[in-house]
Amino acid sequence: MRKIFAAIITIALLVVPAYALNKRAAKAKSLEVSFDYQRQNGPGSNQYAVWIENEKGEVIKTLFVTSFTTKGRTRGNEQPMRGYVKRPACVPTWVKTAKANELTDQQLDAVTGATPQASGRQTFTWDFKDQTGKTVRKGTYRVRVEATLFNASTIIYTGSFSTTDKAGTIELTSQLTQPDENHKDMVTAVRAELK
Repeated sequence: MRKIFAAIITIALLVVPAYALNKRAAKAKSLEVSFDYQRQNGPGSNQYAVWIENEKGEVIKTLFVTSFTTKGRTRGNEQPMRGYVKRPACVPTWVKTAKANELTDQQLDAVTGATPQASGRQTFTWDFKDQTGKTVRKGTYRVRVEATLFNASTIIYTGSFSTTDKAGTIELTSQLTQPDENHKDMVTAVRAELK
């Protein structure tokens, strides 16, 4: 009986590490982007966008953009106006790269969400499909997170990866247009992970 028990333990010790190794080495099937969001007071802030670009810098899929950016806000008898038109400093890199002026209201609605009213961790997932739902070609892509901290102060996080990469964390770099001490904590702890 002891020999049988010892054999079972030995097999388990050999199989479990091999299974864990294969799981770690598995090809990624999705990308998860997350960050801590701290809501700011006053206008000119709290806007952000998360998107995927190909190697040519073309937007493959916008995962999220805040509603003021695309829909604006009307008061009284004001005519509706997209937020980035009313406030050009509103996530300007996404606006330019996504060619927002060429998108219909319906196309923008598909990627727009309400600006969070409470602070907390924000998470977005990309399933390697483009805006039309088709699986993208194998290749290198970039994930980008842009946040308007306050007026002309924006920060962009960028990381490159391949659709053939194994699961793991993507290294991100950041670029800040103008420092803003009062709003610097709006978006922090940005993380991109292939899963």
